[in-house]
Amino acid sequence: MIIADFKKVKESSESLYSDIGEVWCPYLKEKVIFNAKGKEHLKFKSKNKARSLSDQYVRFKILKYAPEVIKNSHTIQGFNSTKSFEVMRSNHLNERFLVDVIYFEFIAVLGEKVRVRVIVKKIGSSQSFFWSIIPFWKKKDGERKNINYGNLEEA
Repeated sequence: MIIADFKKVKESSESLYSDIGEVWCPYLKEKVIFNAKGKEHLKFKSKNKARSLSDQYVRFKILKYAPEVIKNSHTIQGFNSTKSFEVMRSNHLNERFLVDVIYFEFIAVLGEKVRVRVIVKKIGSSQSFFWSIIPFWKKKDGERKNINYGNLEEA
């Protein structure tokens, strides 16, 4: 990967991300917003823990598929409910509250070589938002791959 290619893909994907705004999800029966939290998560695994440039590059490159996957998803392939401390605005301050967090996983096979997993996050009773897109999952010959793996907060 060349830095110039990375910058070009990043700029075009960030522009695309800003243009998306929101997408109707038939499974959730509500709009999924593409906000700053999802955009930030494409660059960082968690607070102060940046993704590698190659990881960011791949995610930015396949970001264009996320709205299509969400729009066409009538079933989920993964669901995770947990309680987590989330930063929320209260009395003009950012404070951490323990709230219910739900992750919805939508998987799509688009064409011959494009397989992606899109994660939508819902915090408490707030609107669902795009959280992450994960590229092609690998499997060895004859091995069945478990695609619901790892910490979805850092996915």
